[in-house]
Amino acid sequence: MKIESAKLVYFSPTGTTKKVVQSIAHGINMDTFELIDITMPIAREKPLRTAEEELLIIAVPVYMGRVPALLIEWLASIQADNTPTVCIVVYGNRVYDDALLELKNILTKCGCRPIGGAAYIGEHSFSSPNMPTAHGRPDRDDLNHAEMFGQKIREKLQSYSSISQISDIEIPGIDPYRGCSTLWDIDFIAVSDGCIQCGLCAELCPTGAIAPHNSALINQEKCISCCGCIKNCPQKARTIKAGPVEDASKRLNNLYKEPKKPEYFL
Repeated sequence: MKIESAKLVYFSPTGTTKKVVQSIAHGINMDTFELIDITMPIAREKPLRTAEEELLIIAVPVYMGRVPALLIEWLASIQADNTPTVCIVVYGNRVYDDALLELKNILTKCGCRPIGGAAYIGEHSFSSPNMPTAHGRPDRDDLNHAEMFGQKIREKLQSYSSISQISDIEIPGIDPYRGCSTLWDIDFIAVSDGCIQCGLCAELCPTGAIAPHNSALINQEKCISCCGCIKNCPQKARTIKAGPVEDASKRLNNLYKEPKKPEYFL
């Protein structure tokens, strides 16, 4: 198949999904590709358009075993024309449940033609220095795997003369989907006196939940518990409060110590 360019789309509040996508792009080694970061609201204001001669790679984190509810409407608005598509999910070493299947089904309905899928591990959003879960993931082995997966995608495309020749890929999961696509509506972020009101957390929040003039003010209805503000705070002034999220962090640390490995489906 002659693929003229690639679009690599990712949602990555804590940076883990972005790292995976960049390694896949390196493996594909295409002359022309575009990295599209949909983490910020402004990037999701207009639908994405793709064509059959383009390769589309969509990568999202897994929230509670599902595609983040925040993204479903935008993903469903993609305007594709039999576009060869690769579906990627990144999860925090617990389970990805049906998220990869859900992503595949969403994209298929808007004209994409899934030719591959993969699940990678990233440090869990609730992970902390005192209670780590998948600390440092994706690590070097993960990124090497992602690069290898990109090479396999390129080889698969080169082995066919037309998208119509590529059969449907089998992705694990069940429909109706397990898990919950929405997260807790709770106050769980503590802001210490070390906060200098630099505004970076508000600037990077994917839902605009943090007040720019006072970073301690958080709109709980908008917050998706991604913990991007905690991970990205240069002063380390934001932490998880005692409560349900901290309890979940403890359970994750206790139950999911064994490192899981990436999987791909072609």
